[in-house]
Amino acid sequence: MPSFPPVQSVKRALGLLAELNKQRVTTVGELHHRTGLPKPTIVRLLETLMASGYVASDHRLRGYQVTSQVATLSSGFHGAPMVIEAARPWAIGLTRTLKWPVAIALLEKDAVVVRFSTIADSPVSPFHATINMRLSLMSRGLGRAYLAYCPRDERQLLVRMLASSQDPEDRPKDLPKVVQQMVRSIRSKGYAERIAHAEPRSSNTVAVPIMNDGRVLATVGLTYFRSAVSREELLEHLVPALKEAGAGIERSIQALHVA
Repeated sequence: MPSFPPVQSVKRALGLLAELNKQRVTTVGELHHRTGLPKPTIVRLLETLMASGYVASDHRLRGYQVTSQVATLSSGFHGAPMVIEAARPWAIGLTRTLKWPVAIALLEKDAVVVRFSTIADSPVSPFHATINMRLSLMSRGLGRAYLAYCPRDERQLLVRMLASSQDPEDRPKDLPKVVQQMVRSIRSKGYAERIAHAEPRSSNTVAVPIMNDGRVLATVGLTYFRSAVSREELLEHLVPALKEAGAGIERSIQALHVA
């Protein structure tokens, strides 16, 4: 338990900075809608963040954006899981070859969370930022890949957790049957996709698991604009390249274990 109550102004400032980091440029009105903070409070926090060098005002676009100084906030963190370290060069290489952004996600309770992304290396990313984004096990490609390939006993536990989810999308009618059909379909194809009606509909994500000793350590996914990639190109080029990268990550993990 903490010794003192949290400092609310610090929590608000960090929350505002996190929201700013999700968009290229954000207005006070948009921040108000996303955080629920009063606009005068948002303006004061923005002025403080600007004075500290973490935020800049873009008068041309009439909004605010983070500066490169935000990168210094993570410079002391060196605790990325081994699977992220093993996956990093493969993900970057895949983006350099195919141009589309690649993400690595880890399980967190009843969802997966993006812990590494090559959005910064992609010239055509559908998203501005995805780090720490929580993704459904039922509707998102990275989450569906995890649920489809994890061991049966783990999947049964996850289904019980999903049954009590607050998100209706995670608990469709006859959830166990829906999951069973989903697992069968994904495993027959060898990859998972975001469900068709999930937003944003202009893009899609395909994903595969990263396995070790029968367990899913993480999932790796590639996101693209539907209008730019035909189904034929997806199946002939993107999916095989993603699977090859997934297998390469698994080999790298095995090599790290041996070392």
